[in-house]
Amino acid sequence: MSDNTTPIVVCADDYGLEPGVDEAIVALAARRRLSATGCLVTATGFVHSAPALKALPIDVGLHLNFTEDVGPPGAYRPLSSLMALAYARRLAATTVRQQIEQQLDLFHDHLGRAPDFVDGHLHVHQLPVIREELVSALRVRYGARLPWLRDTRPTHLASALPLMQRIKAHVIGALGARAFSVLARDLGAEQNNGFVGAYDFSRAHPDYAWMLEQWLLNVRAWTVLMTHPAISASPRLAFGQDRRREFQVLASDGFSELLERFNLRVARLSTRTSQV
Repeated sequence: MSDNTTPIVVCADDYGLEPGVDEAIVALAARRRLSATGCLVTATGFVHSAPALKALPIDVGLHLNFTEDVGPPGAYRPLSSLMALAYARRLAATTVRQQIEQQLDLFHDHLGRAPDFVDGHLHVHQLPVIREELVSALRVRYGARLPWLRDTRPTHLASALPLMQRIKAHVIGALGARAFSVLARDLGAEQNNGFVGAYDFSRAHPDYAWMLEQWLLNVRAWTVLMTHPAISASPRLAFGQDRRREFQVLASDGFSELLERFNLRVARLSTRTSQV
């Protein structure tokens, strides 16, 4: 590819969730099909899978978790309940802060460094109370050396995508992304420039390869493409078939061909200052 390619961030969520997810992310990162992964540090398997991340040429971040009880005890709630409490300002700020600090501590304990970025499992990082406590914790911990933060507001989505899939992407962004972006800007943290890859797993949808092409049609520099790949899936892994399909597509020659056709390159947002 030429030097004038447009950088995009290809981020795989849920590292640590289960072995088939972790194996997929490591394999794709080694082939430079990914440039970031978000870690569920509370997952019981993360302590064993974390060392594999240390030599990979990707940004490694905290996938902040308030919904999945997959390890140590915590204030985990179904997303609908969490959202209702957050928007009613009925989440206890002290409890929220403790959970954020615990997960930042676990990231340091297992990886020996600060995260390159922070986002949220099911996008909880942008919810009221959580977003304020997160920004406050990052300010205290990292000062001028801040991780970048995920902005979930979607890039312009191709009209060929099913309406309900486009609606889901906009709903995610509407659930606090603008307010979170203001806090991030005031903090002085970098953010991505656009967001694609969201679709409704529970609803009938086109094949992932076709949706991927539609998402890449309109991406800007430093847009995040969110992915959820898995090589294999246990019966308890939600939407395992979709995850396996994502891995197949991202590992294929077809993905490389799409990047070349649209003049894109997979890049690390942590290197943005030196690349733009």
